[in-house]
Amino acid sequence: MFEFKLPDLGEGVAEGEVLTWHVSPGDAVTEDQVLAEVETDKAAVDVPSPVDGVVQELHAEVGEMVRTGEVLITIAEEGDAETSEASGTEDATAPEAAEAGGSTKTDASAADGRVFASPSVRRLARETGVDIAAVDGSGPGGRVTEADVEAAADAAGEAGDDGPTSVVSKVSDDGDGPTAVVSRVDDGDDEDDGTAVKSAVRSVSEDGQQAERRDQTLATPATRKVARELDVDIDAIPTDQTRDGQPYVDEAAVRTYAEAQQAAQAADAEAVSTGGGAASETAAEAGDTTAAGGAGAEPRAVETSEGERREPYRGVRRAIGEQMARSRREVPHATHHDRVVVSGLVEARERLEPLAEERGVDLTYTPFVVKCVAAALDQHPVLNTALDTENEEIVYHEAHNIGVATATDHGLVVPVVDDVDGKGLLELAGEINDLVARARSRDIERAEMQGGTFTVTNFGAIGGEYASPIINVPETAILGIGALKERPVVTDGEVVAQPTLPLSLAIDHRVIDGADAARFVNTLKAYLSDPTRLLLE
Repeated sequence: MFEFKLPDLGEGVAEGEVLTWHVSPGDAVTEDQVLAEVETDKAAVDVPSPVDGVVQELHAEVGEMVRTGEVLITIAEEGDAETSEASGTEDATAPEAAEAGGSTKTDASAADGRVFASPSVRRLARETGVDIAAVDGSGPGGRVTEADVEAAADAAGEAGDDGPTSVVSKVSDDGDGPTAVVSRVDDGDDEDDGTAVKSAVRSVSEDGQQAERRDQTLATPATRKVARELDVDIDAIPTDQTRDGQPYVDEAAVRTYAEAQQAAQAADAEAVSTGGGAASETAAEAGDTTAAGGAGAEPRAVETSEGERREPYRGVRRAIGEQMARSRREVPHATHHDRVVVSGLVEARERLEPLAEERGVDLTYTPFVVKCVAAALDQHPVLNTALDTENEEIVYHEAHNIGVATATDHGLVVPVVDDVDGKGLLELAGEINDLVARARSRDIERAEMQGGTFTVTNFGAIGGEYASPIINVPETAILGIGALKERPVVTDGEVVAQPTLPLSLAIDHRVIDGADAARFVNTLKAYLSDPTRLLLE
């Protein structure tokens, strides 16, 4: 049996989100056949099969995050004992089951100890405390369905089966909805393997206070498996341990944290049973935001009315959201706005565009802007930096690697043009056009979106003049370009129409002062108004 673990998908990639499965349990696959599409940050990657065989189990659902090195899919290779036994199990077992008056569905679904069920069904079984191997599958080929698991759970409940015995919802007086949900688990002697525990109080530390959630945590696959079984958010577990400068959590910390959560749940259950609705008010007065649904509580669900629709918040959209939230949370933004007359830029492009077409290059304004930005960064290096908060150092980049923010059908991505100084205008234009086209077709490599030192975003291509762009951390600045068009400008005491370009420079105020931003923009304006100045560099 071959356990295919999520491979290393690129430098620095720690995990990926399953976007699509292209196979199902029971499917025959060949080497190099695409098994799934996995998203890492902003790049979607096809994951091919390394072997020939038959799919036995998918270990992750669509939308689930899988760490590098965790088992993604199990494949039975040709010659595996389980594969050969499975091929004749149903025929050999059916007569015996008929003679014994048993069900062939059970044999089909659990032959050789294997159960045919999707990851979501397996998760439901774990959450409800149902032994999925003992469930009769009613689906095709004896596959266990969610209805089968729910029926088994109901039957176990009616028979007094051990497991969850109550679920209590505590509702606040203002009608905002449930503020706590408590699952009470039987206190029998059986060892708790975490499958019957479904925690609804998240991010609570040992002292009952709300824990700050990290963006990334290092842990072994085995530890992450335990966290999933105990329904613990591994990024919220307090830890003083580090590995390679990153927070590290071990299995003991996970179990200790889970016990703290369960204790908090027990306290909530007692408050509900003894204090009723007053518990919410008491918690609010005491500043307990976890119980009272305050600032640290779990997000409330949004109701959907008729005519509205929902779509999953995942993939590129979630990656963008997390990056933007991190930037706004960590970085004190300040934005400097200005406008520049770009008659010289317009004339330069008009002169060079026919020559570029002869060489098969579509010459837009973007390579001009990128080239001018690099020249300005050379004179104002503080804007070509990154803040290393761990070592408390400002990193000055020597290379000018400019990110070009690109709007696509699947979200905003930022291809990076390396070493702008060392490339001519036509080479730069061709490279930008290629990167943007492949970004929009999702054919871009993750490495081509890394290593940026400064970002340019052209929102004016869609419309608008000024904005407050969000910095692409760990960079310390981003330049927003508004719509290039004729606007009234005072020249020699007269108002005339001139092509102008609005500029919006957002800076990390921890590193860059407002005066630095203004000086950079003044230098950039000089290059944009007359690009021939670049010949002097």
